[in-house]
Amino acid sequence: MTYRWLAAMGLLALGACSNPSGDEAATAPEETAGEAVEASQSVYTIMVSGTKIGDMVVDRAGNDITVDYEYRNNGRGPTMAEEITLDEDGVPVSWTVTGNTTFGNAVEESFSLEDGAASWTDSTGSGEADVSEPSVYIAQSGTPYALAVYAGALLADDDRSMPALPAGSLSLEELDSVQLTAGEETVDAMVYGLIGPELDPTYFLMDADSQEYLGLITPEFLIIREGLEGDDVMLRERAVQYSTERFEALQAEHARNFDAPVRVSNVRIYDPETMTLGEPSSVLVEDDQITAIEAADASGEGEYVIDGNGGTLIAGLSDMHGHMGQNSALLNVLAGVTFVRDMGNDNEVLGELINKIENGTLAGPRIVRSSFIEGKSPYNSNNGIIVTSQEEANEAVRTSCEAGHFFMIKIYNSMKGEWVPEMVDIAHECGLKVAGHVPAFSRANAMVEAGYDELTHINQVMLGWVLEEEEDTRTLLRLTALSRLPDVDLDSPQVQKTIDLMVENDVSIDPTLAIHEALLLSRNGETRAGVADYIDHMPVGVQRGAKQAWSNIETPEDDAAYAGAFDQIVETLSKMREAGITIWFGTDMGGAFNQHREMELYQDVGFTPGEILTRSTQEAADYLGMGDEIGSIETGKKADFFLVPGNPLDDLAAIKTVQLVMKDGTAYFPSEIYPAFGIEPFVDAPEVVAPDAAEAE
Repeated sequence: MTYRWLAAMGLLALGACSNPSGDEAATAPEETAGEAVEASQSVYTIMVSGTKIGDMVVDRAGNDITVDYEYRNNGRGPTMAEEITLDEDGVPVSWTVTGNTTFGNAVEESFSLEDGAASWTDSTGSGEADVSEPSVYIAQSGTPYALAVYAGALLADDDRSMPALPAGSLSLEELDSVQLTAGEETVDAMVYGLIGPELDPTYFLMDADSQEYLGLITPEFLIIREGLEGDDVMLRERAVQYSTERFEALQAEHARNFDAPVRVSNVRIYDPETMTLGEPSSVLVEDDQITAIEAADASGEGEYVIDGNGGTLIAGLSDMHGHMGQNSALLNVLAGVTFVRDMGNDNEVLGELINKIENGTLAGPRIVRSSFIEGKSPYNSNNGIIVTSQEEANEAVRTSCEAGHFFMIKIYNSMKGEWVPEMVDIAHECGLKVAGHVPAFSRANAMVEAGYDELTHINQVMLGWVLEEEEDTRTLLRLTALSRLPDVDLDSPQVQKTIDLMVENDVSIDPTLAIHEALLLSRNGETRAGVADYIDHMPVGVQRGAKQAWSNIETPEDDAAYAGAFDQIVETLSKMREAGITIWFGTDMGGAFNQHREMELYQDVGFTPGEILTRSTQEAADYLGMGDEIGSIETGKKADFFLVPGNPLDDLAAIKTVQLVMKDGTAYFPSEIYPAFGIEPFVDAPEVVAPDAAEAE
């Protein structure tokens, strides 16, 4: 289950009393309604990639629970206060959440259940329901301690499954047992997977004896009861293992590898050079290569035939701004995104994922790697290589060169701008490109002059036109200051100077337009425009998230300022396009469905559907050095393409209804796999006819 508080870690990414043993600290009993109520406090450490970034403090008195939850990573994070009351069966009957989300949206959520009548208010609005059987409310903005609440109710249920409010269901799967170390003592823990109204399960720990909540585990993000932090690496490795096992099973069940040639018949092929669809034809694939393009009704002995039924065949798409993990790898392939430029990651974890994709254990796109280099500060990201001096920064670049598998280095917010020119020179000497954010207290113009090949995120460029000299973009200001953009004259000399510098120095840009749409245009209670045409197919938790604002928009003036900022961004990109600046299409939102929206938005910038498809296929492949193998559907190239029933040149939204994807000659039918994610399929799979004497593996 991908909660809002967890999903935010990958976007754009409390003081408490201590208890070294990790055991709950019992306090003096409180008197409530004439009875002694045992009170306790549990403290949890919040970590990302092994670094502490915050705390979660849980106080419990009988069935009354309060939670304080806060962390800061990369200069941002949520602050939440939660109050929960349970009934005698451990089912929540009252739940309130207040605070702010990672990007600042104010939270005022409440739920109550009384005499079989449930009512709630969250960012989507208010609702109510009559409850005739035990049901668990799913808090939209709840803290990670919500897992303990769900587990308590589900473990008391015979089949560990219960209806959920506002909709859907929750179920619990026991996965594993682990032994944790708390000083000189050990704790036996059970690992559970919570399955419900989101795309993926959530993995968490409970004490095997007391059934007390011990923490949440993911490959990077960990919440663990204080005293158990020493098992951080082991637990994050276990999270990778559980996820891997799930996706290996999906790959084994659904990946179609054929034991004979495969012909995709009766299709029109998109040509990225002419930006047109060809006449009806068929594409013959043997192993991982396209071996022939022939007449629509051509046939050969011993072939499998996939009926394209007059649809459009398009080379696999790119996401030029990814941070790839195995949870998003398969979803990208199913959306026709078959190659991704990763813009910064845990290098060891990413390397393992690439190996699994290349050996066929997991489905995933081709991944082009960037080396993420960040400066040390109170606000730094906890990813990549973190440096404290010019010498260390230079050495980080040399290390990236020597690794031999990076396409570029990516420079981040806390880097000192004055260190960048030497870093650029070293990178260029060894053949690496340089891209990145604009370091704090610097401006885009200076980074262009320092030798950047590419600027990352359009806000990083435009902030230079509105910030005061000493304002710090290592904080959430780099997003909230966008509300000043409506005051910028886009015909002014300062704007033109930036555009001219980019043109003169052949600097491209990776604007991540869709994430700016979400940041600036999402509103509480309104389905975000970027997901409106497919959200009904998603699990209920994803649907609720689509109606939650990202930014803190409190007044009509805030609303107008943020909406106006997005208009200014679109107009700026239009000016860049007209000036001849190359614009790459990437999401920073996990790709997949978001990549479709990213591409779609560029029609407002002035690109035609054909220009968008070509930029996302052959031009991106050429830029990344893979254009001889992928990017178009031609004899001799890799069998990386996808089939849609419509014509994307008439309506680019046609790319969203994917019937078939081939990646390295392995076929995937999204309609068969989406139900495993709780997604209702968009279109039926095409018919596959096997040769008489052969069967698919």
